[in-house]
Amino acid sequence: MQTGSLSCPIPIEQYPHVLLAHGGGGKLMHQLIEQMFMRLFQPEVRCQHDSAVLEMPSGRLAFTTDSYVVHPLFFPGGDIGSLAVHGTINDLAMAGARPLYLSASFILEEGLAMDTLWQVVQSMHQAAQQANVRVVTGDTKVVERGKGDGLFINTAGVGVIEHEQVIHPQSVRPGDVVLLNGDVGRHGIAVIAVREGLEFESNIESDSALLNDVVLKLLEAGVELHCLRDLTRGGLASALNEIAEAAGVTIALQETSIPVRKDVQGACEILGFDPLYVANEGRFVAFIPQKSVDLALSILHSQNHPLAQVIGQVTESSAARVTIKSRIGTQRIVDMLSGEQLPRIC
Repeated sequence: MQTGSLSCPIPIEQYPHVLLAHGGGGKLMHQLIEQMFMRLFQPEVRCQHDSAVLEMPSGRLAFTTDSYVVHPLFFPGGDIGSLAVHGTINDLAMAGARPLYLSASFILEEGLAMDTLWQVVQSMHQAAQQANVRVVTGDTKVVERGKGDGLFINTAGVGVIEHEQVIHPQSVRPGDVVLLNGDVGRHGIAVIAVREGLEFESNIESDSALLNDVVLKLLEAGVELHCLRDLTRGGLASALNEIAEAAGVTIALQETSIPVRKDVQGACEILGFDPLYVANEGRFVAFIPQKSVDLALSILHSQNHPLAQVIGQVTESSAARVTIKSRIGTQRIVDMLSGEQLPRIC
């Protein structure tokens, strides 16, 4: 297998698939770490140790961790490798942090094709380069055939907060405007379509993308950000409910202002899903005061988020809830999901 100018460094004619011995602490594990992971993630680091020693700027730090079990491993618009990097960096961005370092741990199933692993590792490396972060430490484990569904990834991220703003749900205030940076629902539908072998009239690709640059642009421009939240599992509806509960406010949405692609809407109708609850991997909401709306929208539009718009407002209320005004003028409560609508989408 070859992607770009790099071919798989593991001698796949000898070990075309992951063996239990690749996690056993011996020569094969050493070879896997040296030639598969270190080759891309730490080419300049020659000293191997149990911990990475980091040079950190002074000030507040953000730290996050997440695990990725998406099935299938590859989907339109991304794969488990790029998703793992995007997801962890985006979590740092939602705290207003500049991401600096990542860790990456791999749980490999015996029998996983080495060239599949190599594609995933390269994808992670490319995403990390795009974000200007370094993968500085990690771990590898191998489980028996049938116990791991191919590949699971855990990543952790560290970033530095270079401003004085407190970006947190409890900073949300009545009168704040809710901005959304683009259309919703594409990631979940892209994954489920591949998983179930569904074919739609158009090719629906995941929205998986990095959000750190656009958030830093908002901060550098002086936009007052009260809260940020990326819309992953549970989608827009679940994220807003979590914020409403934490802040003790009502969030009033306008359905006509929430962009949903026609093909995604059609797929949701066929599958019985509500796009407000379908996962995204490149979408976020920002809670900002009215005075910052024009500046924030101009930055979002200039940073390749052309569909960014105001979708609602925060109101003072005795009940913490999310409401939505429908296209025909009726109003209803948007509640949390009682179960899992789309499992294994991240």
